[in-house]
Amino acid sequence: MDKKTTGIIATVVSALLCGCPGLFLCLFGAASALGAGTFELGQRSGGVPKGVGVVLLCLGLLLALIPVGVGFFTLRNKPQEINNEPLPPAN
Repeated sequence: MDKKTTGIIATVVSALLCGCPGLFLCLFGAASALGAGTFELGQRSGGVPKGVGVVLLCLGLLLALIPVGVGFFTLRNKPQEINNEPLPPAN
């Protein structure tokens, strides 16, 4: 496989493993930060603290940015090396 195919595969895999969970964490974190999240644990139930929602929102954004970085670094065109060697003398 060439480098472009490997980069596409790495981007798709990272989108599935990091991007999708990151987006779901963003949604859950936003809902929790706005006060819409609740939990039940035995006899106790209540709202998810807003601080937890903000942390989950930030974590979700970081996870969603991983596929963007993988795609950028694997699929970008690397600059050509410039040959600075002196030319041989003309005869």
